[in-house]
Amino acid sequence: MKILLGLSGGVDSSYAALKLLDGGNEVVGAVLRMHEYTDTKAAEIAAERLGIKLVTLDCTAAFDETVRSYFESEYALGRTPNPCIVCNQTVKFKFLADYALKNGFDGIATGHYARIVEAPNGPAVARAADATKDQTYMLYRLPKEVLQILHLPLADEIKAEVKQKAQARGIVEPNIKESQEICFIPDNDYRAYLEQRLGKFSEGSFIDKNGKIIGKHRGIISYTVGQRKGLGISLGQRAFVSRIDPKSNLITLSTEAPAVKSFTASDLVFSGLAPLSLGQSVRANVKIRYGAKPTPATVTSIGEGRVSVEMDTPAGLVAPGQSVVAYEGDTVLFGGFIDLDF
Repeated sequence: MKILLGLSGGVDSSYAALKLLDGGNEVVGAVLRMHEYTDTKAAEIAAERLGIKLVTLDCTAAFDETVRSYFESEYALGRTPNPCIVCNQTVKFKFLADYALKNGFDGIATGHYARIVEAPNGPAVARAADATKDQTYMLYRLPKEVLQILHLPLADEIKAEVKQKAQARGIVEPNIKESQEICFIPDNDYRAYLEQRLGKFSEGSFIDKNGKIIGKHRGIISYTVGQRKGLGISLGQRAFVSRIDPKSNLITLSTEAPAVKSFTASDLVFSGLAPLSLGQSVRANVKIRYGAKPTPATVTSIGEGRVSVEMDTPAGLVAPGQSVVAYEGDTVLFGGFIDLDF
């Protein structure tokens, strides 16, 4: 097969390309230029070592229109966005799929740790063999037309072994580092980035659960629901952000650890399950953030593309704007963006 592979030049994408080549496939690398910090040099070096052609796809306009705008607007609304999830849906996989279909490729591939399985509702995203590196939470929004042509060569690989194998084959350097920050904010200073893009956010008041003013905050973009550290206020005991109200510019603090049992979610994308009808409920294990353990829950459709989620046990750090992803076994059923109702 002729496969277009998203090639960053890192360990995972480079080894994914090598596995496809070893399998007798024709592989062409694609580096996606999404912003001013995109490193095409690493992809160029990787392509040369692999002996494959490399194409550059300019995604900067789409990235600005979707990912940056989403990231900025969500923070301005007091929500906690995950730009990688939106980027995968609207930019990365979309551009790979569009280019592949227009240029005679049989499929696309990336170095993500996940697998594609056939479910009653068509192709679906499912967990990889390496549970510690599983990336299904980041891929739940991929549409069926992408899943139908997507290959994930690292589905059965263990991350630690991938790095060793890639180094043994000479396709990556022994000391190669992997970025953990938001790619378009390399210094990880979200506040400076947002204020440069949106203007300075005004200070406001911290209040307690009864509405009493107990201090001043630095601007809502400096906080997220569930946050405990770096609040800039001392109450003589632990305090947590329990609510951010952008309209009144008030942030509510609670001295009790967050314990959310129920919430709603919207803007749903269904993977291994057909869309729910109004009032229909399913039992599933749900993840409320990338690093969270799945929690048993009852999910019920409440109409207009929304569901209510009732977890069996309360969870902390349930932040509006993050995603909830529902699983049955290893298969992703569906996911959506969390809305906390006050």
